[in-house]
Amino acid sequence: MALDIKTYDMIGDNAWCPGCGNFDILAVLKQTLADLELAPHEVLMVSGIGQAAKTPHYINANGFNGLHGRAVPPAVGAKLANKDLQVIISTGDGDTYGEGGNHLLHNIRRNVDLVHIVHDNQVYGLTKGQGSPTTSLGQITSMQLDGVKVNPLNPVSMALGLGCTFVARSFSGAREHLSGVLKEAIKHPGYALVDVLQNCVSFNKVNTYKWYQDHTYFIDPDHDRTDLQKAFKLAQEWEQGIPLGIFYKVERPTLIDRIPWLKEGKPLIDRAWTPQDAKRFLADFQ
Repeated sequence: MALDIKTYDMIGDNAWCPGCGNFDILAVLKQTLADLELAPHEVLMVSGIGQAAKTPHYINANGFNGLHGRAVPPAVGAKLANKDLQVIISTGDGDTYGEGGNHLLHNIRRNVDLVHIVHDNQVYGLTKGQGSPTTSLGQITSMQLDGVKVNPLNPVSMALGLGCTFVARSFSGAREHLSGVLKEAIKHPGYALVDVLQNCVSFNKVNTYKWYQDHTYFIDPDHDRTDLQKAFKLAQEWEQGIPLGIFYKVERPTLIDRIPWLKEGKPLIDRAWTPQDAKRFLADFQ
């Protein structure tokens, strides 16, 4: 039986703009956790800086809100310390693909067992709407008044190229679809990157809610999720229609699987340590 979604409610004000896609993502995330019967103490929400990074403030679970672009390292540390914890990163496109790009790159490569939700509104929403790594070429923003001069990053292609074992895209307005993707991402053993397209009502007047509705479509349910070449081909689609769904999904050993003393036995936080253990480790430095 699913838990009550109110289990994850937090009391307090919300700073997001009315109509922001973040509300949909938050609601879907809470419902997904309830459906999967994950209690608040079993979940850690980790974020960096940005509007999307406020998500841990608005959900009743363990939370860590760190530095700009630095959400992934503490998430990895928490997972290694407590392998039984469900660790979910919630950040924006600027925080993840810009400042945090290096951390993203190497921890996808390590296949750390994490769910990484990127709220992709194609601008920096917290700092008044300048272009982010996913803003379209030529798009006029609050900072690029004559249009963005840099080609946009394709996060799906990038993740596929890095060997990510679960790569998906959804839309904040497609709640049922997003919930299905998140459920599979949470159950997946390995790095699960979920790029979620969303509208920014204040600073992105191009990629609106209706724009995403008009330009997206769902991937054929018969799509072979283990076919990397087909996943790459789908990932290149944008102008003629933006595919939503799970592009690629395979199982490979996670980082913990490759470290016997982490894989075997209790989580590190549950292991008993004695002063004698410290003496043994300190001897290595003498």
